[in-house]
Amino acid sequence: MRRRAATALAAAVLLVAGVVVSWSLFGAGRNSIAGPGPTTASTADGGATTVAGATAPASTPPVTTVPATTLPATTLPDAGRTPTTTDPARVYIAGDSDAGAFAPYLETLLAGTGVIRTTLDYKVSSGLARPDFYDWPAHFATQLPVTNPDIVIVTFGGNDGQPIHGLNKQVDSPEWRAEYGKRVGSVMDLLGADGRTLIWVGIPNDNEPVNTARLKIQDEVVRDQVAKHPTVVYIDSWNIFSGLDGGYAEYVVDPRDGVSKKVRSSTDGFHLNSTGAEILALHIAVAVQADLRERGAAM
Repeated sequence: MRRRAATALAAAVLLVAGVVVSWSLFGAGRNSIAGPGPTTASTADGGATTVAGATAPASTPPVTTVPATTLPATTLPDAGRTPTTTDPARVYIAGDSDAGAFAPYLETLLAGTGVIRTTLDYKVSSGLARPDFYDWPAHFATQLPVTNPDIVIVTFGGNDGQPIHGLNKQVDSPEWRAEYGKRVGSVMDLLGADGRTLIWVGIPNDNEPVNTARLKIQDEVVRDQVAKHPTVVYIDSWNIFSGLDGGYAEYVVDPRDGVSKKVRSSTDGFHLNSTGAEILALHIAVAVQADLRERGAAM
């Protein structure tokens, strides 16, 4: 097993094994997303999943190198086959509506590599707290043999700040933490098995203090499980979309041009708008690129 530092970027440039990795290498520039896209997945053979709202990329602005936030060292799975244009890497993107928000731009970025095929699979209002509404572990058990992914990108949390189905305990209770951690860990075990790389996209904070307190507990539980699953690559959305004081931020600096921009939805203040989703997609794309280079892909 090889080890490297799992990095949640605060920018679109990262040093990986001494090589400058830039989002511009994905063959895509800034993309405007005109809508939330569909609520169900569609799979496109040989390329990116077709998602409503994604538009063609614009020209690439100059790349600016800025500091990154480094998480503890992560053990990567041994590299398997080398992805090529004729035998592309299979990337499975799944989760709640947040996955549906960043996926269109992420798919555009990954398609630009020429060596990746994506499948998008998300369900609005879903999560891990209420399998009576949508049972993700059972769904994954049926979809993994079908999609056979090399890399899984998953995000949950925005809908999980509630009593867990089957456990009458509040989010701030030790029992809730233990049960939610068990569910997160079980999903990590499932998705990260058989040589797959799992990229877990964390949740951001909220402009409402009570909800942020619940989200913080969820984030702590997930981080604890990441520490117990050293092959998981964690994207630190909380840090990416916080201000310099670590608190809620409606505006953050866009690493593509160094300009402070609004990244939150005007509707609820929690979800990302199209600009925020694009920035998050860049961070995820760099993590995917680093993994594929470990597998020998020419990127």
